[in-house]
Amino acid sequence: MSVTVIDQTLLASMTEQACSLPRRRGNRNFHPADDYPAHRLLIGIEPDSYVVPHCHFAPEKDETLICLRGRLGVILFTPAGEVDRSIVLEAGGEALGIDIPHGVFHSVCALQPGTVLFEAKAGPYVPVAANERASWAPAEGSPEVPAYLAYLRTLLPV
Repeated sequence: MSVTVIDQTLLASMTEQACSLPRRRGNRNFHPADDYPAHRLLIGIEPDSYVVPHCHFAPEKDETLICLRGRLGVILFTPAGEVDRSIVLEAGGEALGIDIPHGVFHSVCALQPGTVLFEAKAGPYVPVAANERASWAPAEGSPEVPAYLAYLRTLLPV
């Protein structure tokens, strides 16, 4: 068993990884396999990365996010796509984490380059199902994404 220290060097490597990937985000899993019962991971995310609004319907798929570096916007939606709430998480700030219950539609966006978050939720890994993706939001890679991402940013306090 190997111990991993989450330090500034590891966070910097997450930013390097995110910047090098087409989706402009990358992860470093601490759980040994996708079928492991507890998923814990770091996610490096850049401001131009789009996370499709989605939810997790399974009751064991509550999701906890903690901002370790930078600033992260979290937008919560009603099932119909209306904005319910928006929160800014900031490393060392007043709000630095959020626990999102299953069934809540949400998206995140990095508000600063070099943003890194810690995520924890129950395994095993199951891809987001079609009915868990927001039908009212553009699909990843569609031409509407830049305008929608810009819109999401307007929902977040400065």
